[in-house]
Amino acid sequence: MHDLIQYIQGYLGSDQTPGAAGNWFWATVYILLVFVGLSIAVIAMNWLERKILAHMQVRLGPMRVGPHGLLQPIADALKLLLKEDIIPAEADATVFWIAPFIVVLAAFTVFVVVPFGPTHAITEMNIGILFMLGVSSLSVLGIVTAGWSSNSHYPLIGALRSSAQMVSYEVAMGLAVISAIMMTSMNEEGIGTLNMIEIVRAQQSQGMWFLFKFFPLGLIAFGIFAIAMVAETNRAPFDLPEAESELTAGFHTEYSGFRWSLFFLAEYSAMIAVSSIAVTLWLGGWLRPFPNLLSGPTSNLIFSLFPALTFLLLAGMCFFSTARMPKHPLFKIQTIGLAGFGALLAVIGLILLVPGVRDRVGDIYWFSVKVAGFMYLYIWYRGTFPRYRFDQLMKVGWKVLLPTGLALLIVTAIVAMRMELWAQLTGGSVRP
Repeated sequence: MHDLIQYIQGYLGSDQTPGAAGNWFWATVYILLVFVGLSIAVIAMNWLERKILAHMQVRLGPMRVGPHGLLQPIADALKLLLKEDIIPAEADATVFWIAPFIVVLAAFTVFVVVPFGPTHAITEMNIGILFMLGVSSLSVLGIVTAGWSSNSHYPLIGALRSSAQMVSYEVAMGLAVISAIMMTSMNEEGIGTLNMIEIVRAQQSQGMWFLFKFFPLGLIAFGIFAIAMVAETNRAPFDLPEAESELTAGFHTEYSGFRWSLFFLAEYSAMIAVSSIAVTLWLGGWLRPFPNLLSGPTSNLIFSLFPALTFLLLAGMCFFSTARMPKHPLFKIQTIGLAGFGALLAVIGLILLVPGVRDRVGDIYWFSVKVAGFMYLYIWYRGTFPRYRFDQLMKVGWKVLLPTGLALLIVTAIVAMRMELWAQLTGGSVRP
């Protein structure tokens, strides 16, 4: 028992991830935290998307179930769990049953190497970025098998569209990623890295997010990736595999109940995953704004208060809305529920003010804020742009993004080599 306690406590002072340190207890804890956190994030995203789209369209969105509809995602989850699970008579039952789990496992497995902080990751891999891109691409296998096993024309067409869409945009996405990886080699050794944590540290050592590196090359690479990742996750305006106006629900038309909800869960998890890649490669990962310029004790203290202040601000908004609720007996439960939710947020905010907690969660907070920005953009795109036709989708992928990505890769290599050659001629460092 004493050895077990020492084993658990021995990791607390480590500067490695649990997987890299070989501590299976904390690796399991991190896996559970990521799973629970991701599930909560999907629930929150479901509610936020419906509310934000409603406000964009000058309506209210969910309002009936819980205060401001906060319990609507839970009600939807219960409804889906209680619905009858239907398998078409002529479907391949085994493949039909397995397909949703392939999609979910691919979406969740990506987070094994996502670095929420220098030590806040399940494990660290030398080929972390290749692992993320490779595993995230496997989700299309679940989509194709779901459409094929349904033994129905519309799901099959939706599945084939998804495979064509993934192939079209995966190439451009890979070229954009390679250009970002090349930027990591601008150091004293001139050696790049595929390690997700080291990519963030490269941005910190160079004093610049790769979004602004070799301007405007970093910005163009980021733009290519941002467009490709929307197509990769089958989101509007590139949601051709499930174009409701053409193919009813696309590849999951024949699914119902719990199995349909797994596709829904996988879609939002994949959105968070590709947003995490973009944040890591171009937006400094867990780094707070201006970590090199504002690095004194005062600056560190101010930025460390942001997580607590965010939750306290949200709590204040809840209390303000509680005060504005109609003073009517029918609204009593809603008022109490909203006040209770605000109190919960306030308690979390106060806990985050504790010095030990405050210093530990700062990395996770800044990473989550950046990912949340991308999730808002997903909602914004859905409420703004009309859906592309399939021929337009292919044209953008093959005739616009692919040539742009190739040209970007060549120019980035030339610029990087020019700087390295200049450093060798002058006897200095390759670091700009």
